[in-house]
Amino acid sequence: MKQLEAEYTMYFAGRLARPPWETRTRVEAMVKRLDRANITNTGVRFRFLTLQTRYAKFIDLWDRALRAREEGRAGPLTQPRKGPERPAGKATRVLHVTAFQDPMHEMQKLEELYDSLSNARKEAGAAPVPFHKFATLVKDQVEKMKASGTAEVAFRVAVKDGKVNFTARAMKGGAPEPGTPAPVTRKTPKAEGGG
Repeated sequence: MKQLEAEYTMYFAGRLARPPWETRTRVEAMVKRLDRANITNTGVRFRFLTLQTRYAKFIDLWDRALRAREEGRAGPLTQPRKGPERPAGKATRVLHVTAFQDPMHEMQKLEELYDSLSNARKEAGAAPVPFHKFATLVKDQVEKMKASGTAEVAFRVAVKDGKVNFTARAMKGGAPEPGTPAPVTRKTPKAEGGG
């Protein structure tokens, strides 16, 4: 029975071309022969009934999986199919990029960045972020990165796979700092209240 289970597993994984009908027929004949035999020892009889029940459950599972496979739908043992992979570059849509030295003195740039983030969140179906929380987040990120010796901090609003990404990156003289990794995604604060 273990061999039959292994062969069915290999078949549903795609390693065997056809179901293991021969092995199944042999195991089924053996189970029928033992069922007809007179087993007087109750311990042995109990073990046989347990195996027989397990075999019947496996047969039911394998038959349902075969039926699902023939009908072209996902069944209990089928592996999920991988769809065609999309190139990562086409999945990300950059909406706005701007750099700050002091966001409290560059309010027009801050408002443009906020508008672009708000529009992206609205399109994605996410709740709006209050301007004061957004401004505080940007100010804190700029201060944090300036404390580590950065002259400017660039913020980017992008949509990737239907989700809004808001990232900050350290800049030095208009170019990314040498050795700076890819942008670190920052979560935007959640909107207060319901609605």
